[in-house]
Amino acid sequence: MPSEFSTIYLIRHAHSTANAAGVLAGQDRSVHLSELGSKQAELLTAVLTKMKFAKVLTSPMPRCRETISGYLKIANKSAAIAPGLNEMDYGNWSGRKLKSLAKLKLWNVIQSRPSLVRFPDGESFIEMSARANQVIADHRKVGAAICLVAHGDVIKAIVAAQLGLSLDHLQQFSIDPASITVIRISNSRSMLVKLNDTSHLSVLSNRSSSKSKPAGYVLGGGEGRI
Repeated sequence: MPSEFSTIYLIRHAHSTANAAGVLAGQDRSVHLSELGSKQAELLTAVLTKMKFAKVLTSPMPRCRETISGYLKIANKSAAIAPGLNEMDYGNWSGRKLKSLAKLKLWNVIQSRPSLVRFPDGESFIEMSARANQVIADHRKVGAAICLVAHGDVIKAIVAAQLGLSLDHLQQFSIDPASITVIRISNSRSMLVKLNDTSHLSVLSNRSSSKSKPAGYVLGGGEGRI
């Protein structure tokens, strides 16, 4: 890694009980990893233990802490809670079925112009992006790698901002559960090294008797393709 760059590993939490139920979890702390998610987290751990991170930061949500816990134990490291990495506050959309939310008028705006959206009694995409990208500004270290464990929409907002793209490009990225995205950042430019890498999960797909299904609803990151 060139010494002038910081390398940011963006890890989405593994498959959760809310993903399995097709529910928009938001900041619900009762959501944990599903059985599939626990298997994904084990495979993710095997990859991450090959890395050397100067710092690990995680969203306050239990599903994120559960995803990284195996790595922390093996690496004998601790993770700091970063509130800026928390999932979007979806307001009164939280806890509702995605298939019902997709029928609302606001849904189409979310897909095309998320920069205009504030969730009812909740947060705007602009506010979420600002707090998430501030975490990188506060913690990135030149010549070192840091690991951030967060959520689908949060990671998409970070990728868009770090690449100098409008927030309205948000839905052009897919961020699956337990995926790895890597960005290198210097004072003058950013480079996308890896986006939504789930190659470490291929063994789960190979063992499945069903065909891969299409990605889920484009909000909250979706439930993935396995």
